[in-house]
Amino acid sequence: MREVTIRDTLSGEVRPLEPGPMGEVGIYACGPTTYGPIHIGNARPYVVFSLLRRFLAHEGYAPTLVINLTDVNDKIYDAAREAGMSSADHAERMIAAYRADTDALGLGRPDEEPKATETIGPIVSLIEDLVASGHAYESSGDVYFRVRSFPAYGQLSNRDTEQMDQGEEAGSAELKEDPLDFALWKARKEGEDTSWPSPWGDGRPGWHIECSAMAEDLLGLEFAIHGGGSDLVFPHHENELAQTEAARERPLAKIWMHNGMVQTRKQAGDTEKMAKSVGNVFLLGEAVRAFGPEAVVGFLVSGHYRQPLAFGEGALEEAAARNQRIREFFREGEDPPGEPAPAVLARREAFLDALADDFNTPRALAELFGLLADARREELPGARRVALELLELLGLESLAAPEDGGDGAAEAEGLLADRERARAERDFDRADEIRDRLAELGWEVRDTAEGARLVRRGS
Repeated sequence: MREVTIRDTLSGEVRPLEPGPMGEVGIYACGPTTYGPIHIGNARPYVVFSLLRRFLAHEGYAPTLVINLTDVNDKIYDAAREAGMSSADHAERMIAAYRADTDALGLGRPDEEPKATETIGPIVSLIEDLVASGHAYESSGDVYFRVRSFPAYGQLSNRDTEQMDQGEEAGSAELKEDPLDFALWKARKEGEDTSWPSPWGDGRPGWHIECSAMAEDLLGLEFAIHGGGSDLVFPHHENELAQTEAARERPLAKIWMHNGMVQTRKQAGDTEKMAKSVGNVFLLGEAVRAFGPEAVVGFLVSGHYRQPLAFGEGALEEAAARNQRIREFFREGEDPPGEPAPAVLARREAFLDALADDFNTPRALAELFGLLADARREELPGARRVALELLELLGLESLAAPEDGGDGAAEAEGLLADRERARAERDFDRADEIRDRLAELGWEVRDTAEGARLVRRGS
């Protein structure tokens, strides 16, 4: 079992991973708020933490990946009104779209995908404990976290408490003891079509408390890694850390791991975070359809996860070109017989060491391409076999697959992804058209508990 180190945002240090006694590694990564389709920037944490789970399993650990779904939120209420449907129906529609888009990446699903609306009991219980301990208070049906009751507040983001803005979870200023305080529970307001009973009246949870409750419910306390985008360090993760430690007197997670933002170029020499609020988004589904899932994954692993990643169509084209070099390598022939050559094993070790060292995917990619170059210069037994093993850890194993061969499998898989997206968007006429096209190509769609899959007609 190789030692793995990760940079911890809280301490600022690269720290060794601390698994459980049987190698257990709990990973909680914050997922999307389900009010609209996700963009390619939202996909970065999904890719980073899905691949981290793959690598840890490869190294003999027992990882469990949890990525939550925020399915009650002011943004969801607003989007549902605009769409003319209930907030619950709109959230489910966006969850289906999110799953279709992320399924298309070919990385598998997280081990758990909890929803806020299905975790109300643990959320209310955690808030009750905070109120009982004096760290939270009720005010006209809302409940607020008393920030100054937690002296270590600000330790994750290293911000001065006097310069903090709680954003959308700030709540009503007139109901709070202190402008720093943030909402744990929100009383139901006129026009909101969902609420749950609580000791403080009907309402719904705040954003921050839901993740503390879901993480503890599924992974316990002091699990290995809490992750997400660097834009979540404050206020979201700062508040999660504070409310859990205040209630439990124990840390929520051992390591806080944050990926950098995907940025778009606004003007010469200037960049900005990709965000729906800015209007500079490139939707994940659009990127997959235009460039293919391998190009999207290849782009997202091309930079170190902690660093910002510059986005543009040119970046996806470059990723596609790199992927083509890998495809050509596997088309060029087969490995000579024999055990992997020492040079191949050395590249393999360097690749795995790179991922063990703060999950350095660009360094790992360099070793992979070094292996390909070595094998082109001389016959190296095991080069393709080892390259396939390493590609799987980057989510790019499909690049080693045989060409379509005219059986239509690749086209059919693409159509299946389009059908699932159409179903998620409730465009059932389009979904039926795609099903009919698949039938013309000789494929049947079977909907199973694990999702839709393709079966050759007659098989």
